[in-house]
Order: sequence, then structure tokens, then C-alpha cells
Amino acid sequence: MKTRIAILAIFLSFIPFVGFSQADKSTVAIKGIVLDAQTNEPIPSASVVFVHDNKRVYKTNASGKFTIQRDASISSKTQIKVSCVGYKAVTAVLDLEKEMEVLLTAQAQNLKEVTVKKARYRNKNNPAVELIENVIANKKKNRKEAVNYYENEKYEKIQFAFNDITPKFKQKRVFKNLQFMFASTDSTEENGKEILPIYMKETISDYYYRKSPKNEKEIIKSNKSVNFEGLDNKGIEDNIKYMYQDIEIYDNNITLLTNQFLSPIANSAPTFYRYYISDTIQSGADKYVKLFFGSRNKEDMLFQGFLYITLDGSYAIKGIELSVNKNINLNFVKDVKITQEFDKTADKGWLLSYDETAINFGLTKKGQSLLGKRTVSYKGYRFEPSKSDSIFRGKSVVVLDSANIRSEEYWKAHRHKELSKSETGTYAIIDSVQSTPIFKRTVDIINIVLFGYKDLGIFEVGPVNTFYSFNPIEGTRLRFGGRTTPKFSKRFNFDTYLAYGFKDENLKYYLSGTVSLTPHSAYEFPVKSLSMSYQNDTKIPGQEMQFIQEDFVLLSIKRGVNDKLFYNKTFKVEHLNEFENHFSYTLGYQYTKEAPGGNLFYNYTDYAQHTNDIDNINISEFSLKLRYAPNEKFYQGKAMRIPVKSKYPAFEVQLNSGQKLWGNDYNYYNLRFSASKRFYFSVLGYSDVVFEADKIFGKVPYPLLNIARANQTYSYQIMSYNLMNFLEFVSDRYVSLNIDHCFNGFFLNKIPLINKLDLRESVTCKVLWGDISKQNDPSQTSGLFKLPTEVDGSPLTYSMAKAPYIEGSIGIGNIFKLFRVDLVKRFSYLNHPHVADIGLRMRFKFDF
Repeated sequence: MKTRIAILAIFLSFIPFVGFSQADKSTVAIKGIVLDAQTNEPIPSASVVFVHDNKRVYKTNASGKFTIQRDASISSKTQIKVSCVGYKAVTAVLDLEKEMEVLLTAQAQNLKEVTVKKARYRNKNNPAVELIENVIANKKKNRKEAVNYYENEKYEKIQFAFNDITPKFKQKRVFKNLQFMFASTDSTEENGKEILPIYMKETISDYYYRKSPKNEKEIIKSNKSVNFEGLDNKGIEDNIKYMYQDIEIYDNNITLLTNQFLSPIANSAPTFYRYYISDTIQSGADKYVKLFFGSRNKEDMLFQGFLYITLDGSYAIKGIELSVNKNINLNFVKDVKITQEFDKTADKGWLLSYDETAINFGLTKKGQSLLGKRTVSYKGYRFEPSKSDSIFRGKSVVVLDSANIRSEEYWKAHRHKELSKSETGTYAIIDSVQSTPIFKRTVDIINIVLFGYKDLGIFEVGPVNTFYSFNPIEGTRLRFGGRTTPKFSKRFNFDTYLAYGFKDENLKYYLSGTVSLTPHSAYEFPVKSLSMSYQNDTKIPGQEMQFIQEDFVLLSIKRGVNDKLFYNKTFKVEHLNEFENHFSYTLGYQYTKEAPGGNLFYNYTDYAQHTNDIDNINISEFSLKLRYAPNEKFYQGKAMRIPVKSKYPAFEVQLNSGQKLWGNDYNYYNLRFSASKRFYFSVLGYSDVVFEADKIFGKVPYPLLNIARANQTYSYQIMSYNLMNFLEFVSDRYVSLNIDHCFNGFFLNKIPLINKLDLRESVTCKVLWGDISKQNDPSQTSGLFKLPTEVDGSPLTYSMAKAPYIEGSIGIGNIFKLFRVDLVKRFSYLNHPHVADIGLRMRFKFDF
């Protein structure tokens, strides 16, 4: 979540600067429109170049219009060349006085095998659908993965720019002394709107693919990007990379931003898409069909646009032009345009040569917007290995040591396409902007508000949302802490805090250190690290937080009774070793002296043999955790990693062993297994599924049993049981299943008026079934602590031997594009004290 918001951080950082752009009086805008000579319809994605300078390519927008800026010294005799796939190229003379109109004539031939009829739409006997079915039937052989081996050179450019800079905004007083930003740039326009570049990243790499045994390798030989001082640049890059994933048209589902769209050539696509043959074209010796497609229901998460399909018997895709309907439920996005071109090889079919994804972001449908564009080009395809098989060893992505120090001459010689003047100046301009006090103050505010830390150089203070909290046992709790930054050391990291409860009058503290066992950061994949920590603090039994601190100020408000906790003094040492295939193991040792607090007590059931009150227990454990998450992607922050849900599963097995031999009060083993996966159901959304199973071998008291994850706050917690009380259930064996399904607005978007709100519906079901064996049940076995009770001695903690605990919810998400509210229903054990069978819970959820 934090690194996803990093993109928003870029947006916020530059809000004070978006109005600076001023049109250079030495430039002139040349506007025009490109039309079909026969139908007079606009032609999108037509290319416009200057005859004397064909390195700069301009594209027409969806309305066929183009606007370019060139030096005013260019005469009216200057010629431009306009071309588009399927049309004859035209050379025209510039008209500097009025909007140009360029007519293109189609290079088309009506093929006998294609017949177009006007009739009520249906799939049966529809030549467009028959054509798509042939494409679907031939997908496997037309995919690039069908080739046994290939290698190529890849050039990738990612850029962000503020779009539609208005003169009125530029005249504000705050921008008076900041005109230096445009000293080295020209005033450029994208689709008729003036833009201001604020981010750029370029890479040139060699890519290798082998079908059997399957392997991929990318060697980045040049790398250049804008870096924002004080922001998490690695997190920003990772987030952009996930937002702009490769578009694989032959996949059934295509990931765009954080959503999945059904491909127009998916196996089930004819059920959800309409298809119309727009034209049949012959270009040289190649024949292909221009096919329009659109969704049957305009609110579904589907594409619209054109497919160019070959008629050489292969039914391969020659080109695509994709966009999304403005009615679909997609956050912060004004429009999307995806263009791909495939080139024919001698004997390997059609392979991707050009790929561009342009997304226009905006906080609202109107007003200022941010244009993000990823452009990738491929050249130099080879189908015989130029390297030995050893090239595939090691990391799948390797950055050469020389990649970040390439000269400007190198870039000019090796870029697949020359940069514009404004693009070239982006790196220098942003460096200058970052030296201004207003930018530094803005970054400080972003780090504090969004990430919770104030950067002081080698140390950052935070998180600020834990400085104050409250609970009935500690009373008012104040905490102050922080952590070192990479400026202190990339390999060594330290984290610490001090806290004090004014009611229990106890000082709490924490200190940890982590060292990377590689030359890289201790948080850079694949991690090899050693960490050590000591903590003296409290813990609520059964409260397990994900990605946030337990003393987060907003979690101070809780329902029901919250008067029991543990006072823990814990020493921990851990070694993490990750591998390139996303298998990892963690070896650890932990010693905890655990004491009850508040109205929690350690009382033996057998008074004759044991003292009634026990001050604490000693827990000394060795642990081994194995984790395998093939093809996993994640957001990596400065010190926290958040896995990205995907179609690939993740598995974890953990074994904990506590033995009296090394200082434990008990002998036992604890074995736990978990598996998680996201399942996609096309336009019906997706389900996140988590399965867990756990078993304790040995005789232990209730503090060492599995205390079910409960939630007594009013926030909705995905992995907890939101209507369960703390310490309500314990077990020494359990299985659980957690299903959270998001329909992505499939139903709500079809309801008039409601569909204007862009809401997204969800349903969840959580089932937990566990039990306490006879040897760990204090009512049947002596030498164990009594299960916790109310102050008056009535039962408080139970097993689930009779029936599983079940709760479900119906959620409405995307409220103000930031919140999800769930109506949660509890279905079992309703006779327990202090429980509610229904309740409202809310969570923050930032998504596209």
C-alpha cells in the first residue's frame, strides 16, 4: 500500500510546479486532422513526420487530430509525411495559417472470403466471430513462446508528464521565481495539450529466451532515471513496473494497472465482446483484416479498439490498438491507449517490435492530469544462440556495473528513438527543482503524512502514527523511535524506539540490527541477511497486525472488553536466505520471558501440586520457515515488503521447537502450513484465498496454544476474525479457510445512478475449526493453567470442538476511491459473552 501511494507522492510533489510551463514564443503550433478519404472518418494512430527530419514521430489522437511544435523559422514550404497501416502514405506542405486536413486513401482489397452484412448482432454465422475463433484456435503457435529460442535488444522508456497546462494556472504568483525550469526545454504538446515532463527512466538491455528448459534472462547494459531526493525511488520504480506490465495479447487475461481485463482473443472472449470487420487490407504481399471490437456491456472490465489479423493462414496478430470505455470502474484514469506492432520474420511468424501504453491519470475526470507512458521497442531478433547456456545462470535480471555510468554520447548512439528537447531536459530540470526549498518542504510533508517518517539524514524519526496510543492497561502510551537510512549504511540497518505507559508506569523499548550478507541492501531481493533484536513490550493475545504497528493511534479505539495482555521480554536472532526462484528459508532462535498483565493470570488447575500464581513462563524456541512463491512480485519499501496478489500461489511451512534442554519450560513442536492464491474469474472479478493448518505436538499451557487471530477494532482486517474477541478461542490443532471475492463493480455498475459512484462490491467468508486435545485441556489434564475467565470467574476462552467459527461479510468498496466498508455477520457461538452477531467495519484501500 505504501509504495503504491508513492506514485501519488510524485503527483503531490509537483503540484506546486505544474503551472510553470510557458509556451516559447519562438515556436509555432502546427495543427491538423487526418481523415479517411473515402468515409471522411478520423484516423487514429496515424504517424506524422517531417520529411527532412523523420526521427521525431507524432501520432494522431482518437479524433484523428495532431498538434506539433516546431521552430518558427520553418517555412510554409516544409513538408510532412503522413502514414498509417493500411493506407497509402501522403506527403503534404505545411499550412501555418489554419488547421491542416490530410486525406489518406486505403490500400484495401475486398477479399472474397470476408463478407460484411448489416443484421442484428449474433455470434452464429458471424464472419467476424469466425475470424476470432480462428485466431483463438491458433494462439498457441503464434505466441512468442512457441519459438524455441530468441534474443533481441530491448529499449524501454517510461515517462510521466503533467498534461493540459493552462495559461491561467501558469500566471499564479507562486511560480514567479521558478521559470528556470524551462530554460532548456521546448514547449511540447501531446494530443493538442501542452505537457510538462517530470519523470523519465530509460533502459537498454539484451533479452534472451529459451523454450526448453524454459528460461529467461535480461541483461541491462544501460540505465538512466530521474531520482527524487528524500523519496523511496526503488519503491517508485517497482510500483511503476507493476502498473505498466507487459501486455500479452495472447493471454486470456491482461493486467492493466492493478486490474485484469479479458483479452479480446481470450478463449471465452466471444461471450463478452462484439466484433465487426472494419476493413480488409492488402499491404504488399501481406493480407490482413482490420477488426473492431467492443464490449457487449459497456460497464464491464473490457477493452475496445482494433485488431489487425493476418490472412496468411496463421491468423496471427499484426497490430493492436486498445483503449477502455470511459464508463468502466477504473480509478484515477481518464483514458488509456495501448498500441502494439508485430513484424514478420522469415520463418518464425510475427513477433512484437513496438509496444506503447499511455495512461492519462487524474484525481477527477476534469482538471489537471498526469500522463504516464511506457514505450518499448525490440530489434535485432536472433533465433540461434549467440551465447552459451551459461547465460541463463544466476539472476533473471542482471544490471551491469557500467549500466549507470553511460555517457550522453553512448545514449545518443544506442537509443532506438531520439528524445525530444523537453524529454532530454527532464533529467537536468528535475535536479534543479529538487534544490528549491519548496520542493524539499513538500517531500518532507509527503514522507510524514504518507509514510510516517521525518528524514534527518542518516536517521529518520517515526512512525509518527505511533507516538500516541491508549489502552486500559497501559493508559496513555507515548512512543518515540526511528531507524537508520541508507545514508548511514546500505548493508547495516538499525531500528529502535522507547515507549512509556502512564498507567502501568512501565518503560518499554526495542532495538534491532540487520546486516546484509551481500554487497546490496538488506532488503534488496534476493535477501541474505542476519538480524538480531531485543524487545521489552506488551502484546495483546490474539491480535496479529499486517503491515501496521500494534500501537497505531487509530487502533486505540476498541469494542468490548480489552483488559488482558502479555508483558514480553524477547531476544531474537534470525537468518534469511532467499533464492532467485523465490524459494527462501529462515532460521531463527527466540527467547521470551512472558508475564501476564491486566486481568490475565497464570493459575494452575492443580492447587495441591503447584503454586496458584505464576509470575512468568520461559519460552525458548528454534524455528525453520520454508517459503516458495514462484513468479512472486512485491512492493519493496525501505524496510517492509508487501507481496502483490497474483495468479501464482505462495506456500509456507514453519516448524517451531521448544525444548527444556535449551531453557524452555515445556517440550513441544509446532508445525504450520499455509497457502495463498488469487483466482481470476474474468469480468466477474477475483478471489483471494488463504488456507492454513496448524498442529502442536506436546503438552503446553494456553499461552503456547494457538490463540485465534481476533479483531476488536473498528477497522476491517483481512486476515483476522472481525467479530471475534481477543482470547476467545484457543486450540492445539486447527484448519482455516479465508475467501475474499471482489466483483469489481460487476453488479453495481449496471444500476442506474448507482453506477455513477464507481462502487465495487465484495463478499467474504471465513471459517476456522480447531480443537484442544485431552493432554492440553486444563479441565482434563493437571499441570496446566486455567483458561482465562471474566473477573467474576465466568468462562471467557473456549475451544471449537463442537462446530467451526464462521463469519462472512458484504462489502462496498471504492467509496471516495479510498475506502471499503463491510457489513460483517457472525454465524456461530453467538451465546459467548461480549459478542455481537453483526457489525460495520472499514478499511483504507487505495487501488486503480
